[in-house]
Amino acid sequence: MKRLIIVSNRLPVNVEKGRGGLAYKESVGGLATAVGSFYRDYSSLWIGWPGVSSEKITKAERDEITQTLMERYQSHPVFLSKKAIDKFYYGFSNKTLWPLFHYFPLNTVYDERLWKNYVKVNADFCTAVKQVAQPGDMIWVHDYHLMLLPQMLREDLPETSIGFFLHIPFPSFELFRLLPWRKELLEGMLGCDLIGFHTYEYAVHFMQSCHRLLGLEFNMGQAIVDDRIVKVDIFPIGIDYEKFSTSGETEEAKKEIKSLRKKVKERSVILAVDRLDYSKGLLKRLEAIEIFLKKYPEYREKVIFIQITVPSREHVDHYKILKSQIDTLVGKINGQFGTIGWVPVWYLYRSIPFSRLTALYQISDVGLVTPLRDGMNLVAKEYVAAKQDKKGVLILSEMAGAAAELGEALIVNPNNSEEIADKLKIALEMTDEEKIKRFSSMQNRISHYNITKWAADFFLQIDKVKELQKTMAMKEVNDRVKKKLLTKYADSSRRLFLLDYDGTLVPFADKPEKAVPSPATLDVLRKLAADKRNEVVIISGRDKETLKAWFSDLDIGMVAEHGVWLKARDAGSWKMIEPLSNTWKKDLWPILEYYVDRTPGSFIEEKDFSLVLHYRTVEPELAQRRVREFVDETTHLTSNLALQVMEGNKVVEIKNQGINKGRAARHWTARENWDFILAIGDDVTDEDVFSILPEHGCSIKVGLRPSLAKYNVERSQDVLLLLTAFESGNSGLVKYGVK
Repeated sequence: MKRLIIVSNRLPVNVEKGRGGLAYKESVGGLATAVGSFYRDYSSLWIGWPGVSSEKITKAERDEITQTLMERYQSHPVFLSKKAIDKFYYGFSNKTLWPLFHYFPLNTVYDERLWKNYVKVNADFCTAVKQVAQPGDMIWVHDYHLMLLPQMLREDLPETSIGFFLHIPFPSFELFRLLPWRKELLEGMLGCDLIGFHTYEYAVHFMQSCHRLLGLEFNMGQAIVDDRIVKVDIFPIGIDYEKFSTSGETEEAKKEIKSLRKKVKERSVILAVDRLDYSKGLLKRLEAIEIFLKKYPEYREKVIFIQITVPSREHVDHYKILKSQIDTLVGKINGQFGTIGWVPVWYLYRSIPFSRLTALYQISDVGLVTPLRDGMNLVAKEYVAAKQDKKGVLILSEMAGAAAELGEALIVNPNNSEEIADKLKIALEMTDEEKIKRFSSMQNRISHYNITKWAADFFLQIDKVKELQKTMAMKEVNDRVKKKLLTKYADSSRRLFLLDYDGTLVPFADKPEKAVPSPATLDVLRKLAADKRNEVVIISGRDKETLKAWFSDLDIGMVAEHGVWLKARDAGSWKMIEPLSNTWKKDLWPILEYYVDRTPGSFIEEKDFSLVLHYRTVEPELAQRRVREFVDETTHLTSNLALQVMEGNKVVEIKNQGINKGRAARHWTARENWDFILAIGDDVTDEDVFSILPEHGCSIKVGLRPSLAKYNVERSQDVLLLLTAFESGNSGLVKYGVK
C-alpha cells in the first residue's frame, strides 16, 4: 500500500510551550477533525506547522518536537517564525485570499510584501516535503494556504502523485482576476494530477479562470498541462458520520443533555455554531432573530437562540471589529426583548468540548446555518448526523456548499434577514412527520458519502489520472518511437506522407490568412518531396486557391476543403471528389451573418462548397453559448439538405455530407502498395484519415488528447522536428541510433 503524505497549513496537533515545558494538544475543528478521523488508518504522514513559532524554542526542543510528533502523531513539523506566520497566515492567506474567495473584495489587501512571504513559506513547505518523501508516495496538499506548493513539488518530484483540495469556495473569474498574482496561483495548483472542489460551481469557476488566463481547454474536466493530463473533479467532503450519530449514547453526553434540558426547560432551541468570521453571516443572522421576535411576538419567552462562536484570527482587524459589532447586537436584542427569567440570545464566545457540542445538536429544534459564503460547512452535516430522533429542522444558506447536497433543508438567502425570520417560524411549526421525512433523506445521503468515502474517492480518481498519464506517455513520440519510425522509413522503398496543415504543419493564428507556411516548413516539405521514393500529400480544410498559392512550387499532392478538391503531384489541375452543389450557401449565409453580428470577434469564411464560422478570438463563455445555439439551429435546418455541421478547432463548418479527409486519403493509399505510411493531424477531421490507414500505417495526433492515432506529439513544432529528421537522411538516422 502506498504511503499518503498530507500537507496542510496546520498539523492536527498543536504544540505549546509553557513553564512546564512542551505540551501537545490535538486540534479540534476544520481540516484536522475532518481528515484526522481517517488518516491514521493509512500508512500516512502529516506535514504542517505545529503551532509554536521558531523563536520560542531551542534547537534541542525542535528535535524533541520532531521526534514526538513522528512517534505519537505520524506528523512532521514545518517550523515558521513569528514574522512568517504574520505575513503568510494572518497576512496573504487571510487578508488577501480568504476575503476575495469568499466574495468580500472590499476586505481584500493587495500587498507585494505579503505575496513574497506567501511564496517563501510555500517553498519552506516544499523543502519539508522533499526531506521525507519517498518514491511511490501520494502527496495530498490542502487548502488556500498552499496553492503554490503543487507546482514546486512537481518540479522536484516529477513522477510523484500529487493531489490538491480546496476547502473554501473558488470565486468567479470576475473576482479572481482582481488578484495581481492570479496566474501564479493557477499554475501552482496545476502542478497537481488531480484538483478537488466541494461543488460543481467552484470547479467551473476554476476551469473558466484557467481558460481565460492561461488558455487551457478542458474536456470532461481534463486539460493538458506541460505534457501531463490534469483532472478537475468534485468531492463534497463528508464527516465521520458514525462518530456524530452515536455521540448521544455515552454517559457523559447523556449528562450534558439532561443538564441542558433543565436549563432551557420547555422552550424551543435554535442553535448556530461558527468560527468568528465575517463570511459566516453572524450579523445578518442576529438581525433575523431580532426581526423574528418583533414580527412573531407569540414566540417571545418560548424560544432560545444559542450562538456558539469559536474565537478565530483575533489579530486581524476585521475580526476585532466584527466581534465588537456582535457583542453590541447581542446586547441590544437581549435588552430589548429579555425578561426576568428569559434571555432570548445565549451567546458563547469560546470553544466547547465535543460532548457539549453534540448535546446541543441533539436538544436543538432548529439548526441555523446561514453563512454568506462557505466552501462546504460541516456544521450542517454534523447537526443532521447527531440529531438521531430526526425531530429537527435545518435552515441552510444557499451560499454554503452543503446546500447542493442537503436539499431537504429550508434553503435561505443569508442576506435576507426577513426570509430567515419567516423560515424560523415555518421550522418551529413543522410537523414531526415532515421533520422525520426530511431528516431521513439527509441522513441517508451523508451516512453513505462520509469522510472515509470522500478520501477513498479522491485516491481512486488520482490513481486513474496516473494510469491515464502512463497511457498517454506510452503513445508519446519519444526517442524510442522516433528511432522505430526512422528505421522503418530507412528500410522502405515507397513512402506516403498524409499531412494536415493548420495546427499540424503550422500553429493556429487568430486569422486564417496569417497562418502562412514558414520557410523552414516549405524547405522540409520540398526536401521530402524531392526523394522519388516519397509521396507527400497535404490534406487540409483550406480552399484550393490558398493551397495553390502556398504550395504550387512544390512537387506534392493536395486536398482542399476536407476532401472536396483533389490534386495529385503529377496533375495539372484540381478535380472534385464527386459532383457537388453549393446552391444551399445563399440560404444559410444570412444565418451565419446573424450569429457573427451577435458574436464580437467571429467571422465567416466562404469556400467553394462550405461555409465556416470562425470564433478563435471570441470571449470563451460567449463563444460556448453562441456555438451551441448555432450548431443546434443549423443542424435542424440542414437535416434534409444532405449537409453536415462539423465542429473543429474554434470553427464550425457546414459542408456536404459524405465528404471527409479519410475518403480523400483513400485516393492515395489505394494507388500503390506503400511500405511506409505516416499520417499526422490535430483535428477531429483527421480522425477519418487515421481510421482508414492499413495496419502497418503510422498515425500521429498533434495534441495530447484521446485519438485513433497510434502516437501523440504536443505541438506543431514537434511535427516539423520529426519531418526534419526524416528528410535529413543519414544524419537524422545516426542521431537516433539507427545507423
